[in-house]
Amino acid sequence: MPEYDDDLRLALELADAADVATMERFRALDLKVETKPDMTPVSEADKAAEEVVRAGITAARPDDAILGEEYGLKGSGPRRWVVDPIDGTKNYVRGVPVWATLISLMAEGEDGEFRPVVGVVSAPALGRRWWAAQGSGAYSGGALGEPTPIGVSRVGVLGDASFAYSSLSGWEEQGRLPGFLDLTRACWRTRGYGDFWPYMMVAEGSLDLCAEPELNLWDMAAVAVVVQEAGGRFTSLDGADGVHGGNAAASNGLLHEEMLGLLRPRA
Repeated sequence: MPEYDDDLRLALELADAADVATMERFRALDLKVETKPDMTPVSEADKAAEEVVRAGITAARPDDAILGEEYGLKGSGPRRWVVDPIDGTKNYVRGVPVWATLISLMAEGEDGEFRPVVGVVSAPALGRRWWAAQGSGAYSGGALGEPTPIGVSRVGVLGDASFAYSSLSGWEEQGRLPGFLDLTRACWRTRGYGDFWPYMMVAEGSLDLCAEPELNLWDMAAVAVVVQEAGGRFTSLDGADGVHGGNAAASNGLLHEEMLGLLRPRA
């Protein structure tokens, strides 16, 4: 049995519990929403979902550390769970169904760097879920279907590629807006889906490329495992493999270097 399959089963159970917490308050007329110091919203459902996931991890893996968007880091050691209770809170609070709970397990390597080895992306309002564990492949499933193995596309020409992004903010601040616009012009199709969804569409072959200029670890850890296990590539915009660059580029692998070349800052 692959090394992390038991942890994946736990992550799927945690996602089940989080789905109950988030769907219970989705589109509630009395939903309580606050503004965090970074001026981003947080709802009572964000907090409730993270609390239920943390409780489940503590009960099943008491020696593991937990890092969550709403409650920070607790514990230490070579294994760290990373949780984004609602990726897409702005959608959630407006009643848009494109949001998901992201749950990942990261393991410390011999070089001391933590790398994601399990990822679950659960989007209950869409009726979809995606998951992967290192060495076990990537899968998707919904309420009415059996789990299905997924894989990236084989599109190898930028002019035939579909590219997704979150928004335009951030690209200009980093001096990447000219390259970003060149990339959108070079691709066959572009759409601003945002948040977790474009990464999952890259993983299942519906999209070929996606990128974002500003991200946190909890935004990336779970989606990175799914993309990589589906045969794709996940790096920072500077080309470093992994989830520690503060931004992300994901692709089917065939178009990755061409995408990164266009997105490099210009003097």
